[in-house]
Amino acid sequence: MIKRKLLGQHFLNSNSIAKSIVSEAKITKKDIVFEIGTGLGILTPLLCEKANHVISVDADEKLIKNAKSKFSHLDNLTLKSGDGFKKKDSFSIFVSNLPYSRSKDAIEWLAQSSFSHGVIMVQKEFAEKLLAKSSKNRRAVSIVANHVFDIKNILKVGKNNFSPPPKVDSVILKITKKNDITKEQIQTINKIFSYRRKTVKNILKQFNKETTLNKRVDDLSGDEIIGLAKQILEK
Repeated sequence: MIKRKLLGQHFLNSNSIAKSIVSEAKITKKDIVFEIGTGLGILTPLLCEKANHVISVDADEKLIKNAKSKFSHLDNLTLKSGDGFKKKDSFSIFVSNLPYSRSKDAIEWLAQSSFSHGVIMVQKEFAEKLLAKSSKNRRAVSIVANHVFDIKNILKVGKNNFSPPPKVDSVILKITKKNDITKEQIQTINKIFSYRRKTVKNILKQFNKETTLNKRVDDLSGDEIIGLAKQILEK
């Protein structure tokens, strides 16, 4: 358990919450589900009941070995060890209790992936960043997530529903793909936020571009920040 804690991973131990996640995912027999974080397999068999096929990935080889033994009877399940965010599998639905330390990586990876929708569990503080109404509380990942996804807050999950229990509560979010974004646009938005105290005029100077706009990043809407990133990338 200590190793998993270092990875920022906590195992969900509530069957009722697991069932709620799967129900919210609206899986049909036409769907391929991609799960990152097989863990002890609380979600995996429930996903297999609903889906055409499930691909479940975990960074811990021992957990995958255990899952292969435990779920050998499930013929619509593929188990893989490794970094799920580096896999190239095709899928229509994404489901994950995301490792806290990889939440930003996950959103950026999902933003570039082709799929219909997903149900993810994230740290409450991270969910608040994604759903932030105030520009002061936004981060680059907030802009990316809200441009690419419709995000719906489904359920708050108390820390006592995990082993080992984390220090904070979690939130289940449903994300539905609505727009595309490129890796270069994401990288540019991250750079823009590293200059967020500067005016747009001074930010564009960093990229050898010009404007008369003296607003700061916090004064811009999400769409305006996306537009700024596109402007910077124009040749």
